[in-house]
Amino acid sequence: MNEEILTPVLDWLDLAGVAIFALTGALVAAKEKQTLVTLSFFALFTGVGGGTIRDLLIDAPVFWIADPWVAAICLGMALFAWFTPTRWFEGRFLSVVDGLGLAAYAVLGTAKAIEYGVPPVPSFLMGVITGCAGGIMRDVIAGRPSILMKPELYVTAAALSASLTVIGDLLDITRWWVWIAATLAGFGLRLAAIRFNLALPSYDERAASED
Repeated sequence: MNEEILTPVLDWLDLAGVAIFALTGALVAAKEKQTLVTLSFFALFTGVGGGTIRDLLIDAPVFWIADPWVAAICLGMALFAWFTPTRWFEGRFLSVVDGLGLAAYAVLGTAKAIEYGVPPVPSFLMGVITGCAGGIMRDVIAGRPSILMKPELYVTAAALSASLTVIGDLLDITRWWVWIAATLAGFGLRLAAIRFNLALPSYDERAASED
């Protein structure tokens, strides 16, 4: 992956995040009965969307331009979705794999920002953006209600992973342990939200409680 980040754990997180988000993008297009070209397009911009925004904001080389594996992985996920019956992915599968990509990418985005000398709070925000932007773009372009507009715990899971990554760096804890723990924590919170319908209180609920 990027030469600036020479840690195998981050490299694997990067590959995993790209592959998972690319698959979710391709599956959304497949469920809409689109062409292979459209599946590939959805796979690409969902897989690289959050990372592209992050790299532009922290003034880093856009990661997928110089790395031929990223586009190849996205195309591979599109082909996988094309040749796989969508009934295999019914139920909560899409939400679960999206949650894994969300957590992994939030950690990666935060860690990369830290590597580029970005202060802790902006690094945290870069992690949240990296984790959430691709999925939000996918849903908006597909004409689906964005998860961002629901009280369901989604951005909160990315924020948990990103904050633990920042805290681990500030405490000088062994990085790869922090990255793995932060990914598992964010993914675990997202799974709990899916399983138990966990959500933050909405504005109306808060206002009603104050009456």
